[in-house]
Amino acid sequence: MGMSRHSFLALGSQAFHRLAYVDWGAPRNPRVLVCYHGLTRTGRDFDYLAAALEDTYRIVCPDVLGRGASAWAAAAKDYQTWQYVADATALMARLDVETVDWLGTSLGGLMGLFAASLPGSPIRRLVLNDIGPFVAKAPLERIASYVGGDPRFPDIAAVEQYHRTVHAPFGNLSDAEWRHLATHNARPVDGGGFALAYDPAIGAAFRASPIADVDLWALWDRIECPVLVLRGAESDLLTREVAEEMTQRGPRARLIEFAGCGHAPALMAAEQIATVRDWLLG
Repeated sequence: MGMSRHSFLALGSQAFHRLAYVDWGAPRNPRVLVCYHGLTRTGRDFDYLAAALEDTYRIVCPDVLGRGASAWAAAAKDYQTWQYVADATALMARLDVETVDWLGTSLGGLMGLFAASLPGSPIRRLVLNDIGPFVAKAPLERIASYVGGDPRFPDIAAVEQYHRTVHAPFGNLSDAEWRHLATHNARPVDGGGFALAYDPAIGAAFRASPIADVDLWALWDRIECPVLVLRGAESDLLTREVAEEMTQRGPRARLIEFAGCGHAPALMAAEQIATVRDWLLG
């Protein structure tokens, strides 16, 4: 079956924008998994997982507004969660599906948390990869220190080295996996070389308000679908205390930790993929 590339139009506050996604598996399979990436990532981060699950699922991996092959926002204020969730709803209409399973890493998980907390949510099962309803100020400040810096690289090897440094908490990835992440998270620039595959204005939007603790427990307590929480054992964004509380209130999630990584597990290793697969199918 393999992967195919598609796009669709969605509406922002000042203009329409075209959003890209890749689609894996049988297009008529009613069992649909949407995978949403982290703050500065792209849907191609899920290639390994999608290839392993396409025998059972139709897997759709979008590039969120301003990332990857998707358009950049006409207004930087559109780089916020409610716009992303509205775009995800437009994607579901394009796919002609009423319910989905949702896997979200970091920002993609926050999107899923918001969507699952709303009445009439189309989310059947939710997987949150290293994110929860409470995020302390300190790790957000760490992310803010590098988001939107717009560095330039002479070649993909330099992009890969950047990934190995900045995203070291992803875990002990193979050379091929690091190269995959670098290749699909870089964009060529005029005059030669590469930049990261996202709009630098995302950084400004991220820092538009004073950085403070994020507390979404009230939303968490409204979620009714089953939830799996994945945590990197060394994560500073999802602490063990918060993760354990997620198992005790609201949807009473199942929690699984992965050793040797922090924020966030890359979901490229066979063990991590099997964990997701077994829970979704279980």
